[in-house]
Amino acid sequence: MTAGPEVIDAPQAPDPAPLPSATLGGDNKRSIEQITLLLFITVPFAALVAAVPLAWGWGVSWLDLGLLAGMYFLGCHGITVGFHRYFTHGSFKAKRPLRIALALAGSMAVEGPLVRWVADHRKHHKFSDAEGDPHSPWRYGETVPALLKGLWWAHMGWMFDEEQTPQQKYAPDLIKDTAIRRISRQFVLWTVVSLAIPPLVGGLVTWSWQGAATAFFWGSLVRVALLHHVTWSINSICHAVGKRPFKSRDRSGNVWWLAVLSCGESWHNLHHADPTSARHGVERGQIDSSARLIRWFEKAGWAYDVRWPSAARIDSRRKSGNSREDHAAKAA
Repeated sequence: MTAGPEVIDAPQAPDPAPLPSATLGGDNKRSIEQITLLLFITVPFAALVAAVPLAWGWGVSWLDLGLLAGMYFLGCHGITVGFHRYFTHGSFKAKRPLRIALALAGSMAVEGPLVRWVADHRKHHKFSDAEGDPHSPWRYGETVPALLKGLWWAHMGWMFDEEQTPQQKYAPDLIKDTAIRRISRQFVLWTVVSLAIPPLVGGLVTWSWQGAATAFFWGSLVRVALLHHVTWSINSICHAVGKRPFKSRDRSGNVWWLAVLSCGESWHNLHHADPTSARHGVERGQIDSSARLIRWFEKAGWAYDVRWPSAARIDSRRKSGNSREDHAAKAA
């Protein structure tokens, strides 16, 4: 028998070079960002617990309240407009200076590095309230004990899980942006800046160490703790209770009493029905300060191609019996 033709394997294309890490620890569990986040979850929470008796016994100054509110809504809109609607879902396009400003403002909320935050949230939407969701309150079942355990998990327990979302899989677009990657890696720096601004302002305005100390307590620690728990409530409360007028494949609900503090994020059912929508509060009277801010950015020419939901688009996502036409027919 004659030997057949020699088969030569075709050269394999080399695997693409991995993208550089956008967080100091990459996907590792115990990175410096994770340790920093743990520290600034526990310390501000202790301050939040102490805030009520301290305010009752000694009061709180208007300066401290102003710093608390100003820094709170700066960080809150940095998360809602920046990290969430812009970087995660692409609800609008932003000119370069606004893109950088939103990355910095969101980092001031002390909720973790930008790229890690976005990767986790994109994974959440892929598996929302199903196996693979990083923070579903229905993780352990539907009995009361299981739901209580799940609410704790969705609220903050998931952040200390051993499993980490692969950033190169869920946020490669952000990792490729050198400036965004740098800001994400500088999470610890922006945490320090965020915590230092209130005592610096308080100390200079009052020209006293006491003014700096009280500003740090209220404008830094209490503010961070309050913003943390409001943000986490979107993961826990808004996936357990609330009205669900729109079609979504999960249990996301609208929780009206969180709307102001969450900057419009608690209109969560519409968000999961239409994730790229720039407005979450689409019904009359639904306060959505994030959408208002995006509108101002658009009018200033800083944001463009904004995905505003049309009336037809909103109605197409309603459950049957909830459209404007259905309500009009019932009224007639």
